[in-house]
Amino acid sequence: MRSTPSRRATATGALIAAAAMLAVGVQAGSASADNAGTTAPQAQAAGKADPGKLPADLSPAQRTALIKAADADKAETAEELGLGTQEKLVVRDVVQDRDGTTHTRYERTYGGLPVLGGDLIVAESRAGATTAVSKSSRAELKNVDLAATLAPAAAEKQAVGLAAAEGSKATKSERAPRKVVWMGHGGAPVLAYETVVGGLQHDGTPNELHVVTDAKTGAKLYEWQAVHNGTGNTQYSGQVTLGTAPSYSLTDTTRGNHKTYNLNRGTSGTGTLFSGADDVWGDGTPQNAETAGADAHYGAALTWDYYKNVHGRSGIRGDGVGAYSRVHYGNAYVNAFWQDSCFCMTYGDGAGNTKPLTSIDVAAHEMTHGLTSVTAKLVYSGESGGLNEATSDIFAAAVEFYANNPQDQGDYLVGEKIDIRGNGTPLRYMDKPSKDGSSKDYWYSGIGNVDVHYSSGPANHFYYLLSEGSGVKTVNGVTYDSPTSDGLPVTGIGRDKASLIWFKALTTKWTSSTNYAGARTGTVAVATELYGANSPEVAAVEHAWAGVNVGSRPGGGNPGGKVFENTADVAIPDSPGAAVTSTVNVTGVTGNAPSNLSVGVDIVHTYKGDLVVDLIAPDGSVYNLHNRTGGSADNIVQTYTVNASSEVANGAWKLRVQDKAGADTGYINGFKLTFP
Repeated sequence: MRSTPSRRATATGALIAAAAMLAVGVQAGSASADNAGTTAPQAQAAGKADPGKLPADLSPAQRTALIKAADADKAETAEELGLGTQEKLVVRDVVQDRDGTTHTRYERTYGGLPVLGGDLIVAESRAGATTAVSKSSRAELKNVDLAATLAPAAAEKQAVGLAAAEGSKATKSERAPRKVVWMGHGGAPVLAYETVVGGLQHDGTPNELHVVTDAKTGAKLYEWQAVHNGTGNTQYSGQVTLGTAPSYSLTDTTRGNHKTYNLNRGTSGTGTLFSGADDVWGDGTPQNAETAGADAHYGAALTWDYYKNVHGRSGIRGDGVGAYSRVHYGNAYVNAFWQDSCFCMTYGDGAGNTKPLTSIDVAAHEMTHGLTSVTAKLVYSGESGGLNEATSDIFAAAVEFYANNPQDQGDYLVGEKIDIRGNGTPLRYMDKPSKDGSSKDYWYSGIGNVDVHYSSGPANHFYYLLSEGSGVKTVNGVTYDSPTSDGLPVTGIGRDKASLIWFKALTTKWTSSTNYAGARTGTVAVATELYGANSPEVAAVEHAWAGVNVGSRPGGGNPGGKVFENTADVAIPDSPGAAVTSTVNVTGVTGNAPSNLSVGVDIVHTYKGDLVVDLIAPDGSVYNLHNRTGGSADNIVQTYTVNASSEVANGAWKLRVQDKAGADTGYINGFKLTFP
């Protein structure tokens, strides 16, 4: 425990993948960003959430005070965490629950160099006791040789070459290569260069490609894109009330002075602040330049209000400062994006400059990229990138429902107003993501290799299932039919609860490298805090994740099948220890095992990349389930499907686990077989 009481960030994403780009009339009605929706904390109280675990409504001044207190205590915190003498902590963000529990996010330095992938979260009780620590990487940060043998120019050349593949015409980096320690995505920490290349990508989107190069060998270690592609008479929302300045400019003085600018087909700078002789903006048509400005300004106001009124967050960073919006980017540019470097959202005008990407859900999507950047900071690549994109889609839906605008009612469709495909269909579907032709409905082991706009599918699908449940239903006039990976039903708990669970996991549990398994662990933990370990809400979260093939059904439930389970804990010795097994004895099953034998694995371990996991049939045949994948992520909570049709069903089946690397330990928490 500390001697003092409890104290109490640059990635960007486009709305659509470049490969998915395909080459509206005036609407009536009235809505106001000032009084839209109702506050979810009230609804959560009615839903029996623990009120102490709801997000506290911190003022910017209160948040600043907590950050200052955490900064004053960071050396003591580092000592308590057992960090080495060359490691230092840097406070990045602080959020607090209503019961005084404080969640502080830290970055790390080593020998004075930034550590990429070294972020962590420390949770403390009101009394100042540390209750939990979540690390992006479990690797030990020690004995890193800080002497580079590679010249910075070689790293820059590599980065510029990689950026050229995205259409960048840059001949040198935007920022000179900087020395860092890389410990992202598993493996031992190494000295590296981080290089950022600017320019434009092939579709006209700004380029901020980050390339990490081994400073000893020159090998590329990682790369990610840091541009996240996602009374006004508006084009999409009808006539609405806008927050403006008395001198008639699109400056929202009640929401952090959020400003909306006209780029007038430009691709850099801020352009010109929308201003006029009166407080009327646009005429509902795309030919009037103010119309897109009104739509973007309205969407930003709704998103601000949603996060403030529902989750108690004052602005994207929690500091009460508004981002800004830019419209009319480029010529017929069919995308929208968020950039940390300018703390702003930018919108193109779409095909023929007549379909600006400024609908409510697109605005909320892009603004939420900013929220993710200053909270979990999910790296925009691999599974964490898919979760990043899904987070923006999820809160785009939440904001749209919150707005309750009669011209753009809430739905589980993404970009349904902007007609980006030119055939009237949405950009993405949350009830069955694969309906867009590219997104994935369910998790599988190689999903991290898919574009983040499509690997987001399982998380979007999870949110829909958790909110509404599986099967056919109609919401606000839209009919959905959501399947599950195992064909079993999921019962929803409502959108407010689902959104709260996702928000609290994003802000208090997840780190930059969180993958799908980690997302499940974080959301289950949050649901447990809010509703209790044996609550229907926790079971619903587990069922919804199982419905997208992340983890198993709670309680071994598989209606219509025979389940054999062993829940006894089996300790897994650290390397070079021997393999251990958990056994289930199958009886009463006629003939051979099925071609779709369901193998439920529940392993608690602090570094899943250490583990080799096999299913051993009664005759000794080996079926590998997990072979040291997943890097530094915690735990294996997963259901595997095995073609065991050549095996006799009855007999002793074993789950064999061996730790192949040192420093991390765990145990088998459960093992079950389900015969359909």
